[in-house]
Amino acid sequence: MEERKSIPAVACVAMMMISLAGSAAAYKNYTVGDSLGWYDLSEKPTADYQKWADSHNFSLGDFLIFNTNTNHSVIQTSNLTTYQQCDYDNSLEADTTQWSSGDPSNTATAPVTVAVPLLKEGPAFFFSGDYDGDQCRGGQRFKIPSVAHGQGLPDGLKPPSEQAPAPNSDDVDNEDSAPDTTVPADFSHPKGGPGSGGSDAAVGGGDDDSGDDDKEKSAKSSLKNSGERFAVSPLKLVVSGICVLLVLLVITIDDSMI
Repeated sequence: MEERKSIPAVACVAMMMISLAGSAAAYKNYTVGDSLGWYDLSEKPTADYQKWADSHNFSLGDFLIFNTNTNHSVIQTSNLTTYQQCDYDNSLEADTTQWSSGDPSNTATAPVTVAVPLLKEGPAFFFSGDYDGDQCRGGQRFKIPSVAHGQGLPDGLKPPSEQAPAPNSDDVDNEDSAPDTTVPADFSHPKGGPGSGGSDAAVGGGDDDSGDDDKEKSAKSSLKNSGERFAVSPLKLVVSGICVLLVLLVITIDDSMI
């Protein structure tokens, strides 16, 4: 009988693992070109960057890692014409980002690793813009047909405008309240790019009535946060219910056989 009772226990563990599998998905880092790195085809004639890109599925929050040197650059654009012409001189900052720049005139090269986060859904194009586009036209480029939404952007990659909470109406009306301050992080690329935003800070004062209002809001916020901490997903509830039914079923069978 003991062996039978272990069956639902194993089944429950397996079902719980399946239910948690979706939440275990993580953002990924993709090394462009794998071991070949990011170089023009005169240096790496076997590199096929488009074939490499076609073999992966990319989502928001993933990173592309470009292992290259100072003789090559990393340009990202959502403008198909810019990509096809291998020329970003007249591109707009809104659709094209220069993540790294090279100096073709410098004969002394140094290794460079450039990490590029995927921040927007839809098509994305990458190329090296050095030597007036010759590296790009020679094959050092690739396109991602569509970056999927996936899990969406993690908080650390969201622009500050999406992270900052709406200002409290009481603080806006209160002359003693300090203004909100948003502190963005730096992605460490030449154009500054979007970064992560820090939390807003506000210091306010008020009379006794405003103090009572603050206490009431604080209590409501605590209740809300407590509810969020102890919230259970519907899937986990279903799995737990099935586990309980399996255990009860085996116990009933065992009792009937005694």
